[in-house]
Parts: sequence; structure tokens; C-alpha cells
Amino acid sequence: MTDSSFDLSAVKELIKVLNGGVEFYTEAKKKVDNLMLERIFEQNMLDKAKAQSELQKFIVADEGKIESDSAFSVELRESYTKVIALISIDKEHTYISQLEEVEDKVLEKIDKALNSPLPADCKQTLKQIRITMQANHDEMKGLQEATS
Repeated sequence: MTDSSFDLSAVKELIKVLNGGVEFYTEAKKKVDNLMLERIFEQNMLDKAKAQSELQKFIVADEGKIESDSAFSVELRESYTKVIALISIDKEHTYISQLEEVEDKVLEKIDKALNSPLPADCKQTLKQIRITMQANHDEMKGLQEATS
């Protein structure tokens, strides 16, 4: 167990968002026909899976079990449904736009966690994860602008 003065709820929220992001990127990758986009989606999915895996050790130390929920996946599924409904001539732009919103949510949750009282090693892990997630966000934002 970690020191009881730390509240890891923000880290748990982030893990749920990362889990949902993995699911959404996995689905989106299956739906696009552009090899470059498939590779980007795959890399972003892997980055999120790695990040959630790195954060799990803090949850396990605190609670004795991993955080496997994906509460955000309900919202992602709704977004996914909207994406399917919106698919028109430019489905790639539609996916990119929705995934860029996922990236915004990930950064928001990381920042919330970083502003929480957390063990130093957890904060350091979050700072490293944030660098990768910011790069994912910037890439999706660039794709969004390029395809609009």
C-alpha cells in the first residue's frame, strides 16, 4: 500500500481514459484504408497501452489489483457511433477529428493527475507519459488540419 496521504483517483481516471483510447484506436485502425493512418493509429494505441501499463504499478501498490475499467469507453463508444453515422466522403478526417478529441481528454486527465498529491515516482512517470501523449495529440491535430 502507498502512503494514505496520496489519492490516486486521478491516476485511475487517466487509466480508464487510456483504456478507452486503446479501444477506440484499435477500432479506428480497422476502419481506415490508408496505410499511413493505420500505422499512426497503431502507434498511438501502443503508446496508450504502454502508459496505462506503467501507471498500473501505482494502482496495484495502492489497492492490490489493476484498474481494468474503461468507464470512458462508454463515451468513446458513443463517439464511435457518431463517427460511423458521420462517415461520408472523408471518413479519415472524421476519425482523425474524433481521435484528436480523445487526445485532448488524455492530456486533460494527465494534467489533473499531475496537479494531485502523488508519490514522486508516480509524478515522474506521468511527466514522461505526458511528453508522449502530447506528441500523439500534436500529430493528430496536424492530421486534422491537413485533412480539413
